[in-house]
Amino acid sequence: MHGTIDARLTELGITLPDAPAPAANYIPFVIAGDLVFVSGQISSDENGLRTGKVGAEVDVPTAQTSARRCGLALIAQLKAACGGDLDRLVQVVKLTGFVNGTPEFTEHPAVINGCSDLMVEVFGDKGRHARAAVGSGSLPLGVQVEIEGIFRIA
Repeated sequence: MHGTIDARLTELGITLPDAPAPAANYIPFVIAGDLVFVSGQISSDENGLRTGKVGAEVDVPTAQTSARRCGLALIAQLKAACGGDLDRLVQVVKLTGFVNGTPEFTEHPAVINGCSDLMVEVFGDKGRHARAAVGSGSLPLGVQVEIEGIFRIA
């Protein structure tokens, strides 16, 4: 399907990755009524996992790019949940972002902005959401960022 949101992605020059397969005994999303709960998406790109400790070997702009990559994976999962039709999105409800940071790192919100900004860029006002940005001593496979999302669909 090629709807308004797909056209917006094309306009922005954004190609969604394939919706990542689960790495363990869970499913990538659950639909409950008009809500889609998307499992945490970890930072990766065409070269593999984006790993490292933010505040040490990873700076904020690099981590923001990793958060954006998590956002692309979230949108890919949402598209799968919607049978390919992103125009079913009513609202990005909430994002919860986890940042693999050093103990003294405190710029978690700035990192997760990489995903939040993407949601507004792609979905406009429907992309505005509640959010949590949490520091973590480590994340699976040493990734920089993991983000989960809740979306309302029609």
